[in-house]
Amino acid sequence: MVRRSIVSPIELARDRGAMVTVWRRGGVGYCASADLSAEGLARAAAIADDWAAIVERHGVFDGLDLRTLSEARPLPVTDAVAGEAMPDRAALIGLLRAESQAMRIDPRIVSWSAQLRLVQRRQSLWIDGIQRSEESVRIVEPNLEATAAEGAVSQTRSLGGQYNGFCRQGGFEVIRASGLIGGGERIARDALALLAAPECPVGVRDLLLMPDQMMLQIHESIGHPLELDRILGDERNFAGGSFVSLDMFGHHAYGSPLLDVSFDPGVPGELAGYAADDEGEAAAKVWLIRGGVLQRPLGGALSRARAAALGTPLEGTANARAVGWHRPAIDRMANLNIEPGASSFDEMVASVDRGVLMRTNVSWSIDDARNKFQFGCEWGQLIEGGRLTTIVRNPGYRGVSATFWRSLAAVGDAASVEVHGTPFCGKGEPGQVVRVGHASPPCLFRGIDVFGGAA
Repeated sequence: MVRRSIVSPIELARDRGAMVTVWRRGGVGYCASADLSAEGLARAAAIADDWAAIVERHGVFDGLDLRTLSEARPLPVTDAVAGEAMPDRAALIGLLRAESQAMRIDPRIVSWSAQLRLVQRRQSLWIDGIQRSEESVRIVEPNLEATAAEGAVSQTRSLGGQYNGFCRQGGFEVIRASGLIGGGERIARDALALLAAPECPVGVRDLLLMPDQMMLQIHESIGHPLELDRILGDERNFAGGSFVSLDMFGHHAYGSPLLDVSFDPGVPGELAGYAADDEGEAAAKVWLIRGGVLQRPLGGALSRARAAALGTPLEGTANARAVGWHRPAIDRMANLNIEPGASSFDEMVASVDRGVLMRTNVSWSIDDARNKFQFGCEWGQLIEGGRLTTIVRNPGYRGVSATFWRSLAAVGDAASVEVHGTPFCGKGEPGQVVRVGHASPPCLFRGIDVFGGAA
């Protein structure tokens, strides 16, 4: 990071280890170890088996034979994303320094930074002595951020959101695609434009959400509610449950007929792509919502087995994922995308008489059932009479997940799709923060409650 044109100390971290999982007929147990010797792994296996025996004695999985969950695993699969070679460290710091310096265009720019985080991850999965998968990826997270202030008013503009919404697997091509190169001055000018802008108006208006805000909307009001372990009640004491119930799948109108949502770990470069999940189930594109109708949950093999034992067999997804070797896999989002529609950006704008365009998430609040929400954005612009007009600051909107998606009136075409994501999706106890990808076109919603910072 280069903050206020000063290079911050470089942070370097490295870790390695193994998670050993034992599945008995009626119990599962885990033990993580940084000792990868044969003796260390044997000790971890014995501890994991002890825990599985305890679970089995208490009847947590009565009626299931968990050993069958590993029998249908695929042949070994590999997944490697390399991308273009990265320049050396000195060149990367020079790039960040140049963009940080480019933000200093006005005394009202009081804080400015350019940063880059790179992660190299290699993971192997073995089941009963057979290697089932190998994953090797490089994760690239670039960002720029500038804050302008005058009097009691301050405004921040960033490249991909203040929580790194632009992040992908790959190499130097990700940095180029992010807009970081040559983006410093533009970000600073945006911050100054917001500083001079009026507050976003209050009231019911049409809402055009750009892809870097659609990312958050998908994440919070589709992704988390559809996680099957939440629906089964496993997250309620920590991260909350879901307004979705088991009996909704196959017929419930989650959104308008324009809403098509896919789970697709195969999108090239998207942040959470992989060939197999962390329990060895092969990943493939499947439909979570098709034509607005709820099709299947985000449920790994263990959660699906529990749902079946409750009398609701469901098709799910290969989404049992762990943040690293020191945590067991649980139901998580991966690449969760809204499929493109048929409307161009210009057509969507032209169809709005009184509305607001919003982009780039800055804040969010949602209840523990992932239903009622209130989100804020960095950038807003009024749409009046089919034209983009006044820039507005502190734009926000609120709604209810169970009905919000039914107001979807237009979905952008393939040319308007952008690939975003977040490296900071938190869930689980003990906590796990994983990377998640979201691709989406702009989407238009009718009759949404919008507001500004003064509301």
